Amino acid sequence: MNLAIFLFLIGVLGFILNRKNIILMIIAIEIMLLAVTLLLLISSFNFDDNSGQVFSIYIIAIAGAESVIGLSILVAYYRLRGNISIRS
Repeated sequence: MNLAIFLFLIGVLGFILNRKNIILMIIAIEIMLLAVTLLLLISSFNFDDNSGQVFSIYIIAIAGAESVIGLSILVAYYRLRGNISIRS
């Protein structure tokens, strides 16, 4: 449980401190989602409940879809503008 909280805090700090680099912001969001998934799995094993495992699979699928959509938007923006800097 401490590992999940530590990973979530790393993700929050990564999101806050890297406001200029959008790729690192997406990676920080992924770390936060994986920390929540880890916490759900730990709770699921502790309470002998399978619903936490089902939600974990759902969160992993959502995180993958979020990465694909975010990176495809970045590629389209880069082709349009020539750079992906947030602050132009």
